[in-house]
Amino acid sequence: MTKMNTKASSSQARAKTTQKPTRIQREKTSVILDAALEVFSSRGFRGATLDQIAEQAQLSKPNLLYYFASKEALHAELLSGLMEKWLEPLAHIEHNGDPISEICAYIERKLELAREYPRESRLFANEIIQEAPRSKNALNGRLKELFDEKIKLIQSWIDRGEIAEVDPHHLIFSIWATTQHYADFDTQIRSMMDTGYDDRFDTAKTYLIDLFTKGLKR
Repeated sequence: MTKMNTKASSSQARAKTTQKPTRIQREKTSVILDAALEVFSSRGFRGATLDQIAEQAQLSKPNLLYYFASKEALHAELLSGLMEKWLEPLAHIEHNGDPISEICAYIERKLELAREYPRESRLFANEIIQEAPRSKNALNGRLKELFDEKIKLIQSWIDRGEIAEVDPHHLIFSIWATTQHYADFDTQIRSMMDTGYDDRFDTAKTYLIDLFTKGLKR
């Protein structure tokens, strides 16, 4: 191949990568990501295969690989979008609000995430159980910064006598545990609740708000 042909090929490759995706390409990407989320959330990263994702997406494996080069690339894309969802409720705890109201509003937002995005919650839980091999940078970066910021805020409320003396770290951990449980362990909840399963998020909100409010009052 001549130098001119080589340059032309390189230019074409660059043009292809910088072109905006078409409507069909956007739709295919969305279908693939949804299929990957379904497979990863139920089977975990190690148990998932590209063949399973392609089958779930009703695409051929070569067609899937045209959009995503590997299982790792798909998983990374999902985790990247998920982290923003997970940070948002914590970021919305306001410095100037009433402390107990702010914490209760956070609980409500976390429960709503569990209700609306159960597969994403299980995806994240699977990643953490495996010691976060693909998301350590995110955990040690923006999430840790935001977590530390809110810990200082909660401690300032404690120091001013606005809420009871609790460990801020364990307060947030317990909120994570009690809210995300309704997504991550939904199968267990369905098996245990003879009645009231359909209303579980509403009754959980009432219970958790009451529980944390009593625990935080001085």
